[in-house]
Amino acid sequence: MGRASRHAAADGPRAVTAPGEQSAAARIGLSNRRPAGIWMSPLTPNLRSRHLIVIRIVFAAAVFLIGITALAGFTPLLIGAAMAQDSTEARLMDARLAEPRSLPDMALGSTDAPVRIVEYTSIVCPHCAEFGANVFPMLKEKYIDTGKVHFVFREFPRNGKDQAAMMLARCIADTSKFYAVIAQFFKQQDQLMRQTIETLRLIGKQQAGMDNSAVDKCWGDQSLAEDLLRDWNFAVDAFGVDATPTFFINGKRFVGAPAFWELEAMIKPLLKK
Repeated sequence: MGRASRHAAADGPRAVTAPGEQSAAARIGLSNRRPAGIWMSPLTPNLRSRHLIVIRIVFAAAVFLIGITALAGFTPLLIGAAMAQDSTEARLMDARLAEPRSLPDMALGSTDAPVRIVEYTSIVCPHCAEFGANVFPMLKEKYIDTGKVHFVFREFPRNGKDQAAMMLARCIADTSKFYAVIAQFFKQQDQLMRQTIETLRLIGKQQAGMDNSAVDKCWGDQSLAEDLLRDWNFAVDAFGVDATPTFFINGKRFVGAPAFWELEAMIKPLLKK
């Protein structure tokens, strides 16, 4: 994606090694040297070599023409098969993403929407905060609230402070408040990193009227922490999540924070199917 950016998540609950890059394909160059036998002195003719040269040229031309014909005839079939396989894999991935996890999904929009977007995100990820502030409101207004997109928010914490913030959002429980809490944490990322406990208590009080002891009890909930960790590990093992934000749009994986026009370009074709 053009302007997409992502935040590596190697410091999450379990160390994740980013997939290695595939080696670059070998590049084939044309030699500038003249093939032996083509440019021969007329004073020393070599008819056998010349015949061999002609045969090789004709053979190469024939192979080239056959290759072009085959390419023209079969490439659409190969491309079509690849696209079908890609579509099937995406559907299978989307179905698996919909399976129950340790924690219930915090979702917005109609479950009958033609497009399903699952976002794995981190409270302390700057790119996630940028998406939440600049893209998500437009996505919600134009596609989620109109029944075209079913949006699922999933936690992918990168450190203990991130995890504590996610746990507080879960303790507040109500879906509408959950998204409001997440939005406030995004706005106060710097404060959360510098003054974690104070920021957690402040947001708990502002969003849900929680006192300090209730907030402290929430982010000290061992059972909730274990559920969060199980879902984190499952996202890594089952879906290959290793950075934030990571999106699955009808099962197809995209890594990085897209601009709204980029996200819309991915959504619109799916609405026509």
